[in-house]
Amino acid sequence: MELRVIDATLAVGAQMQPEELAGLAAQGFAAVICNRPDGEEPGQPPLDEMRRAAQEEGLAFHHIPVAGGLFPPAAVAAFAAIRRGTQGKVLAYCRTGTRAASLDALANVRGLSVEDRLSNAKAAGYDLSGLAERMAAHD
Repeated sequence: MELRVIDATLAVGAQMQPEELAGLAAQGFAAVICNRPDGEEPGQPPLDEMRRAAQEEGLAFHHIPVAGGLFPPAAVAAFAAIRRGTQGKVLAYCRTGTRAASLDALANVRGLSVEDRLSNAKAAGYDLSGLAERMAAHD
């Protein structure tokens, strides 16, 4: 499992298997957010298996599914609430990590400039420049 660090309290990643959640709590993670619709593609572990694996590791598990490049305000708000309300690091995942990184950039829980959010995402390997206008509109 390859985790990409967005900041000291958030890492994002691609789809993982339930057994890959083992040891995350020892690394300081307190919560996992799945940003994929359940059953989005064949071979994807069922949401219930991911939830159970996270909970067995002592991690909170949240499901905020987004698809098609759409980031509804309710999903952004839910992501922000989890980020703000979690004591410890958060791991958010989707198929590639891009949706998770995008939700974080849109949620902007740290009050960063658009440029800083784009830079943080780029350093983690994600080009979110297509969201710059939307980020700026909500600052």
